[in-house]
Amino acid sequence: MRTRSLLALAGTATALALTWATPASAAGTVLTTGSTGGTAVAVGDTLTAPLASGTSATFYSSATGTSGIKCTGSQFTAKVTGNPTAPGTATESVTGHTFDNTTCTSNVTGVLGVNGITINNLPYSATITSAGTLTVSPPSGSVIQATVQLRTLLGTVSCVYQAPGLTGKADNADSSITFTNQQFTRTSGSSLCFANGYFTAKYAPVTDAGARVYVN
Repeated sequence: MRTRSLLALAGTATALALTWATPASAAGTVLTTGSTGGTAVAVGDTLTAPLASGTSATFYSSATGTSGIKCTGSQFTAKVTGNPTAPGTATESVTGHTFDNTTCTSNVTGVLGVNGITINNLPYSATITSAGTLTVSPPSGSVIQATVQLRTLLGTVSCVYQAPGLTGKADNADSSITFTNQQFTRTSGSSLCFANGYFTAKYAPVTDAGARVYVN
């Protein structure tokens, strides 16, 4: 009787353990809204994010310097193309990345102002892992490209910068995406266009129809 009781108790404990484990093993998706482990972001949804409050997007001539361009208005838009069970890798199509030129300034000698910054070759593909690593890639055979229009005493100067890809980091604390010193190389433009551009920006909060997005 004692042996049978112990076996029955062990069986009950195992069943309870499996019942308890089921919700954890049936994990949510990589991208959710409301909270970590919250409502799954639907494929086809559009995510948007402005610059984090009080921050600027900078495009400096060196990774440690402060000479270049600064903008306080910028936003990206991305469409979710895949949102698998976590842990995993979600996919997106970056359909827009804009800069408000009225908020952009430059401290480069000879430059009077910034007429515009345009991101070319969109859409880009993007992946974001459960660890929060964001990778942005251009279409096959293309590059990530930014065209900067600078206003000078001699007229408007066009500077074209290119990069093979970008890497950012997601943070659930404020639903942010941060890019730090992402290097672009000048491919055309006058001597007023610095040879390399290092892009740094923090976008937050990333939202889906107004609801904050979390990475799981």
